[in-house]
Amino acid sequence: MAFKDIEFLQMRYLRGPNFWTYRPVIEAWVDIGELEQFPSDKIPGFADRLEKWLPGLIEHRCGVGERGGFVERLKSGTWPAHIMEHVAIELQTLAGMAVGFGKARETSNSGIYKVVVRTRQEQVGRESLKEAKNLVMAAINNSPYDVSATVNTLKAMVDDLCLGPSTACIVDAASDRKIPSIRLTDGNLVQLGYGALQRRIWTAETDQTSAIAESISSDKDLTKQLLSQCGVPIPEGQIVHSPEEAWEVAQSMGLPVVIKPSDGNHGRGVALDLNSAQEIKAAFRVAEVEGSDVIVERFIKGEEHRVLVVGNKVVAVAKGETATITGDGKSTVEELIESQINSDPRRGEEEGFPLDTIRLSEHQHAVLELQRQGLEPTSVPAKDRVAIVQRNGNMSYDVTDLIHPDIEQIATLAARVVGLDIAGIDLVVEDISKPLAPQGGAIVEVNAGPGLLMHIKPAVGSPRPVGRAIVDHLFGHSDSGRIPLVGILGDQQTCILSKLVAWLLHLSGKRTGLACSEGLYMNQRRVQSEDARNFDLSERILINRALDAAVFETTLLQILNEGLPYDRCQVGILTNLPKEVGLEGHDIKTTDQLLSVARTQIDLVLPQGVGVINADINEIVGLSELCDGEIILYAESPINASIKEHLSQGRRGVYCKDGHVVMARGDQETLLFPLDFKPIAKLIKDEGLGTSTLLAAVAAAWALDIAPLLIRAGLKNFGQQVANHASLLSEKSSHITKSIKK
Repeated sequence: MAFKDIEFLQMRYLRGPNFWTYRPVIEAWVDIGELEQFPSDKIPGFADRLEKWLPGLIEHRCGVGERGGFVERLKSGTWPAHIMEHVAIELQTLAGMAVGFGKARETSNSGIYKVVVRTRQEQVGRESLKEAKNLVMAAINNSPYDVSATVNTLKAMVDDLCLGPSTACIVDAASDRKIPSIRLTDGNLVQLGYGALQRRIWTAETDQTSAIAESISSDKDLTKQLLSQCGVPIPEGQIVHSPEEAWEVAQSMGLPVVIKPSDGNHGRGVALDLNSAQEIKAAFRVAEVEGSDVIVERFIKGEEHRVLVVGNKVVAVAKGETATITGDGKSTVEELIESQINSDPRRGEEEGFPLDTIRLSEHQHAVLELQRQGLEPTSVPAKDRVAIVQRNGNMSYDVTDLIHPDIEQIATLAARVVGLDIAGIDLVVEDISKPLAPQGGAIVEVNAGPGLLMHIKPAVGSPRPVGRAIVDHLFGHSDSGRIPLVGILGDQQTCILSKLVAWLLHLSGKRTGLACSEGLYMNQRRVQSEDARNFDLSERILINRALDAAVFETTLLQILNEGLPYDRCQVGILTNLPKEVGLEGHDIKTTDQLLSVARTQIDLVLPQGVGVINADINEIVGLSELCDGEIILYAESPINASIKEHLSQGRRGVYCKDGHVVMARGDQETLLFPLDFKPIAKLIKDEGLGTSTLLAAVAAAWALDIAPLLIRAGLKNFGQQVANHASLLSEKSSHITKSIKK
């Protein structure tokens, strides 16, 4: 029996924290049709075929909570939507983009499911779900399916669309420190942190990497000149302009020599240990193709090393190896390179491989190296003859623990002389564990934006936490790169509430961004008049380096359609349980379902943050238990049962009492202002400001550590363009606050 194809009804990418999880996910609605009546244990051979195609499914724990949990569910009977979830996760993992989160939930319509899969890149996530459907249907109908072709396609997408390994390791290290990140382009430009506290990286370059220093490092002759002037050992060298001049300079300098391009990288165009006019002239022609100038340099005996310096500290050291082939008397040089060198799993064309493949058509310096040994690409070396193919550019051995303090000091000095905050220092020395000068070792290059993969995935030795070193260089020990963020959810006066909170932050001295239904505001200036309660407009605030704080008015549909633009917030406010139009399209129909969406705003509060909840709305008070931070409840009366219980535990609350707005902690009360205070009464009458909204604003300001004096002054002058904020604080405090014992 052949079953009808599973149908995708809709698919959306949730870019930020959402109904399902904190992380970006793909949510697909699928109609499994007649398969609703055929769980996996009712389809002969289905589970066996799936396991054979994807043996890694044994690692999926699923709801059982242990290895093999999903396979157990598969054999006992589960539905195709759930199986698609796990297959999509496994396909992404096989493609090199490991993810672990997924959900499959039945909707109120029989046979229709929501399938949710974590993804690190939208297009890869979408493709993985589409192919998961195709693979599952092939296994169900016992049809052929080429798993390797699908994985290769996804791998190519990952290589093309995802962050490179060097950038990714820095972003992952930031995530480990709870520092948020935003990818600013389709390439490797990434923002770490928000607003004015953000930092930017571009692979292994940062916003502290000087453009002048980068230009200096790309000019090898200038770099050597500066290093020499500061006492850093370097090999003697000179720029030359012709093969004949190269030979003349080499003779005056003393053989052997090195020929290399002045601004090359990855060892391209570099020829070592040259001893004859023929070798030197041929090497000049190869180097000339790679760089603007060609340098003749004294050859330094020893092994090539790469020292990674971050913020004046050596954090990793890699040692190079010489790439060789051994003749078998039958195969050509090119064939031996393929079978003995390029077959190394460390080598590949993509950025994720620590070593490059060697193609003689693209590596003329390798051809030159072979010719010096009397070999051509088509030559057949004698059996057991060892031939050198490439002497440099093969950093694969971690030797970080061996570096001598003298060499460490010289490497960090070289980085400082050039002016780089992150530098790859190339040096040649026979023994890295001994001082440099007595061995005749020298610094040969200083590189900006050094590759990190050799340190992340060394062939031999321990990986080094270079990403963490770069993050620690950019951010202090206790610095998270976070500005104060306030998220507001509800459908009762949340726009004016968001403007009130933004105004109070503004008066406290913080340049504040606001995204609300009336537009996008940057420091009280409206820059966009359309509804800004969407991901793209809201994210502009987080990217703006001129802002110190941000306020976001949020809707349930925003959470369900896109996810929120920020990962966590300092203050999350829930005014009521909103009942928005259009939620039926998300199959949200019950109060419990509404609460599951609304809780997102409270879930995102940081452990050191504060959740602000309206205690007069009984159905949302229980969400306070889900908050990682503190809770401030507000209510229009101190006799509210939730407020009374909350205060009895020594916690904070805001309410009205005897015609005054009161801020209370435990049994300590602070009278903030009377409700008939003329400016406040005017706000309530003219602006239609509800008392509950006023209390929410006070609670939010208190949560943001804004002083009571400034809260009162700010509410009094709400909406005014105040040139001198100090004038707001001139009132006598005796007329503003009064502390009494209950």
